[in-house]
Amino acid sequence: MSRTAVSIGEAMIEMSGGEDRTYRQGFAGDTLNTAYYLNALLGADWTVRYATAVGDDLYSRQMVEFIGQTGIDTGAIRTIKGKRAGLYMIHQADGDRHFTYWRDTSAAKLLADDATALQEALERADLIYFSGITLAILAPQARERLIAAIGARRAAGALVAFDPNIRPALWADNKSVVEALTEAAKVSRIVLPTHADEVPYFGDSDDEATALRYLSAGCDEVVVKNGADPALVVTRDGQWRVGARQVAKVVDATGAGDSFNGGYLAARLAGASPEDAARAGHATASVVIGHHGALIAKNLLERSDQ
Repeated sequence: MSRTAVSIGEAMIEMSGGEDRTYRQGFAGDTLNTAYYLNALLGADWTVRYATAVGDDLYSRQMVEFIGQTGIDTGAIRTIKGKRAGLYMIHQADGDRHFTYWRDTSAAKLLADDATALQEALERADLIYFSGITLAILAPQARERLIAAIGARRAAGALVAFDPNIRPALWADNKSVVEALTEAAKVSRIVLPTHADEVPYFGDSDDEATALRYLSAGCDEVVVKNGADPALVVTRDGQWRVGARQVAKVVDATGAGDSFNGGYLAARLAGASPEDAARAGHATASVVIGHHGALIAKNLLERSDQ
């Protein structure tokens, strides 16, 4: 029987490189990245759908074409007249990557404005995945609409997974972050936070405090990511620390957390325990960070099983 995973959020035009003011155009976004790895790792009985909104410009059309070419279903991508796709540029400084964003006319900010289209995008989904960025780009009323729609799908039996993925520049204030992420956790079964991102807003003393806070909000399973340090997996039945897989050289850490999420969720959907799923998430991320870009060729992921 065919099953459906829906990832909902914002995909953007990426301009990277910058040597001699020459840039490479690509497309990426946290929820798109995770959808890509879900699609690469799930079995043939799964359809992975990406739900967002794009503009009616050339680059939005190219984005949708690119997403479709990866094998992801584009049927839940809406076109908004007069809007554009969001864009960001990457530059190197002080040995690290830095990002500059243009989002003011991004169509994705309207992805939850049409209640009927939103319901159609999520209906019959067996897995729904979204992030803090998905919430942050929305107006408050649209944010509430999205959380309510996802909550209805959880009540109907869907597995809902959420990565808080806090990006401070997208939020009006700290109170909005705390309230939105807490409400999102209430409608989710799996939450995948990064401990260092959470501390400035929630004051968690350690990663266990982060996990227990999300469990108390109403989810059943929390995987706290800690970069190169072990991830903490906590369920209502126990907890485990799962070390990251060692890599010879980190080439590009872009998409590390997103690919971990894809590996983790794909393994859980295939029947793996939370502990083994965390190992699968680390294995996927270890391959991704050894290559340039957030989205690597799917054949390279075969190494994650070795």
